[in-house]
Amino acid sequence: MAIESKQFSNEDITVTYDACLCVLSRKCARELSDVFSDSIIPWVNLDDGRTEDIIRQVKKCPSGALQFEWHCKTQAV
Repeated sequence: MAIESKQFSNEDITVTYDACLCVLSRKCARELSDVFSDSIIPWVNLDDGRTEDIIRQVKKCPSGALQFEWHCKTQAV
C-alpha cells in the first residue's frame, strides 16, 4: 500500500509532505507552530504564516519530507 504525499497551497507556494520520508522530529511544529501543528487537522495551514517563513522552515526539514514549489517561477528565497 503506497502512501501518497499531501499538498497544501497558498497563493504563492505549494508545500508537499511525504509521510514515507518523515522522521517525526516535530521540528516544523516546534519552530513554526502557527503553520505546522501536531494536534489540529489539517496539520498544515499555509494561510497562518508568511510565505518566506514557511519556506525557511521547509528547508530545515531534516528528512526532506517537506518540500515547496513556487506557483510563479520568477521568485526565489
